[in-house]
Amino acid sequence: MPPSLTTFTDDALIAFDNLADRATGLVNPTIRLGVTGLSRAGKTVFISSLVHNLLHGGRLPLFEAMRSGRVSSVRLEPQPDDAIPRFQYEDHIEALVRDRIWPESTRAISELRLTLDYQSASGWGRFFSPGRLTIDIVDYPGEWLLDLPLLAQDYRTFSNNTVALAQTGIRRDLARDWLALATSLDPHAAADEMTARRLSESFAAYLKACKSDERSLSTLPPGRFLMPGDLEGSPALTFAPLPNLPEARFEKGTLGAMMERRFEAYKSVVVRPFFREHFARIDRQIVLIDALQALNRGTEAVQDLERALSDVLACFRPGTNSLLSSLLGRRIDKVLVAATKADHLHHESHDRLEAITRRLVDRAIERIGMSGAGIDVMAMASVRATREATVRQNGTLLPVITGTPMAGEEIGGEIFDGNRKTAIFPGDLPDKTDSLFEAPDSKPEAGLVPHLNIVRFRPPDLDETQKGIKLSVPHIRLDRALQFLFGDRLA
Repeated sequence: MPPSLTTFTDDALIAFDNLADRATGLVNPTIRLGVTGLSRAGKTVFISSLVHNLLHGGRLPLFEAMRSGRVSSVRLEPQPDDAIPRFQYEDHIEALVRDRIWPESTRAISELRLTLDYQSASGWGRFFSPGRLTIDIVDYPGEWLLDLPLLAQDYRTFSNNTVALAQTGIRRDLARDWLALATSLDPHAAADEMTARRLSESFAAYLKACKSDERSLSTLPPGRFLMPGDLEGSPALTFAPLPNLPEARFEKGTLGAMMERRFEAYKSVVVRPFFREHFARIDRQIVLIDALQALNRGTEAVQDLERALSDVLACFRPGTNSLLSSLLGRRIDKVLVAATKADHLHHESHDRLEAITRRLVDRAIERIGMSGAGIDVMAMASVRATREATVRQNGTLLPVITGTPMAGEEIGGEIFDGNRKTAIFPGDLPDKTDSLFEAPDSKPEAGLVPHLNIVRFRPPDLDETQKGIKLSVPHIRLDRALQFLFGDRLA
């Protein structure tokens, strides 16, 4: 992490928090698992499936401690932080299992504490370890993570970067109204509240248009412009970048000075507390991405997802924790980037989806360095909503997936009601990934993967035991994710 992201006061407070955490951890070993993801990636579904499968003995063959029978019990514990909302696992799993609807997406930070009792695999481990691991799951919106690079920027840098990006590709049309308004304003003119309001609303509209399903762009800071919460209408959210800013300092009382002051307030009031109180205390991290959505939208969406991942992964503190670093500047020693919704493809394309995900993070890995930090990628489905089958078409067997499309989904001109199952051929991902990131000028960006047919499915209808108990939710490679994220702590 570049030093400019933190102040001396931040570092002192972070060190104090880490000392408190480590003192508690001596008695009760604990890891803080950060769960975040970019838009529509399924953070809530991931946590709900993780907890449900652990609590109900789900099929987790690659999670060694569970497979070998060394985990004797798993239980939810009371919420560890009184000032942070609890992740409402019971409500979310009820929506998934009983109502077969996807839970609402993450809008704010929440936590959940899970404790596993286990037997160490080694004799020495059984002698020294209490045989208990507490996992504090910290759920937060990916938009908050996208804000962290702002801590290293001043207002001019932020404005220059944002305006330059807005003048490229499809963003150019989406940003037209905001840039026209911003260009018409004189930053040396007297500050005016209504002007600031019109400017910030126009900028927020541009960000929302970029995020829409039709475009699926990912690099969208400041994140609170997309989910303001109780800060809506506050001065800290009533600002916007300005083009063609002079190098000279703004005089007090000018529009430029107002925008600069409010940008700094946004960092102080919104971004820095999140970094100091939550992000800097995380031990392990999973970042979920909806790569399929980006692929469906074309090269520009894929390149924007790569840019966003490069920005956010560069904010992690990579490296192995020594005693000193764990006390003063805790490092995230394992980061997993997972492309979700693998169940929307036949398993023959899963390796290709994983290869695309690896290519997406290659640039970020180069920036932060591979030394110390364990970084892995995978294709997974936290909840498997489909099954695989084959159909014969024109004498050829086609691999298909079957499931219940959500109400309103359209396939071949037919609109589904949310109750009837169907089979679709999702298409194949390409063997070579480079073409996805650098489309030839002679070809349109639309139709990058012309045969990819992505349909939204309802959660699966789970079977029941003779006692009427629903079985654990099915998944794809959730066990592999658990083994990477904290399997070593159960050795």
